[in-house]
Amino acid sequence: MTDTAEQGAGAEQSARERLRERRASAHNDAERVLSRAGFRRSLREQLARLQETAPHVYDLDEPGDMYGDRIVESLERRVASLLGTEAAAFFPTGTMAQQIALRCWAGRTGNPTVALHALAHPEVHERNALSEVAGLRPVRVTSEPRLPTAEEVRDFEEPFGALMLELPLRDAGFVLPSWEELTEVVAAARERDAVVHFDGARLWESTVHFGRPLEEIAGLADSVYVSFYKSLDGFGGAALAGPETLVEEARTWRHRYGGTVFQQFPTALSALVGLERELPRLPEYVAHARVVAAALREGFAAAGVPWARVFPEEPHTHEFQVWLPYDPDVLAEAALRQAEETRTMLFGVPWGRGGPGLGVTEVTVRADGLKWTADDVREAVADFVARVSEVAGA
Repeated sequence: MTDTAEQGAGAEQSARERLRERRASAHNDAERVLSRAGFRRSLREQLARLQETAPHVYDLDEPGDMYGDRIVESLERRVASLLGTEAAAFFPTGTMAQQIALRCWAGRTGNPTVALHALAHPEVHERNALSEVAGLRPVRVTSEPRLPTAEEVRDFEEPFGALMLELPLRDAGFVLPSWEELTEVVAAARERDAVVHFDGARLWESTVHFGRPLEEIAGLADSVYVSFYKSLDGFGGAALAGPETLVEEARTWRHRYGGTVFQQFPTALSALVGLERELPRLPEYVAHARVVAAALREGFAAAGVPWARVFPEEPHTHEFQVWLPYDPDVLAEAALRQAEETRTMLFGVPWGRGGPGLGVTEVTVRADGLKWTADDVREAVADFVARVSEVAGA
């Protein structure tokens, strides 16, 4: 790389860092947001919140955990009960949990091929970990912005030992199939003698869309992974749930992967708090996300935006995408100016490039978002669009 190229790359990196710092500062100072996730709080605030809530979910006079016992075992039993599985094992990350689950299934089926969506988390966000670390062979069933269909699974051109389904499929817009479609896909995989694994990082909030309890949804799969921080606002961590024999083998591989951490009680406590406090509220968040989505559509139409899309039109969970016909840099600057000047942050997630002159972002509705009425959203959209015009014309 030439000196000029290095300087250009350095300047670009500095610009990204400044934008990140500016966004974090604007979010912290904002009086109104649709979602205020715990990780955005200061360390002092997060520790204070845990100290306040933890006594309500676990006896703090009990000894601490060592290598996954005590409070960690309590959390594992709670997850297994919620999902209706024989057992569950705590993992520091979902990446580790799913690699291990799928390599365990490969040993049982004798087939290391994993069928999944082109937008599934391991394909997009894990640097080819399934093949590079776990020795598995991922194959893509479809790249359409929806879950695979039963026909696609049934007619796939080569054998596979496991079908992995991400529920909801985040990078396609947090989309879910219908209950009938899901049961048909699972049946199609079983017809091919394949096991079914759910990437259920956000499975907790799928009950509204499916109209089924968690244990019935999880019961369709042979194994399920769930996250403790994406929707439950924990410090981190994940769980793998399924048959006792699979979970026991997974614990062995967890040790080999370096995932049997000496003490994990802060993360386990925060997960228990999330199960107690956030899990029951998720249906409320999903319902209000649909109010917010409708108001966004109405607001962009009233503001005369030539083309705008909220996807899915009726969100399947409390998270969804917004697509607008402007350069993402313009949209990012307009969102920041709105937050800095009005203390209202309508769009707090970075804008990505969906194509030439097309920006896309994600919207999440949590407790703070429940305070917004449809009129509040429409007013914020009108102000945002005016700022987009200012930035674009500057």
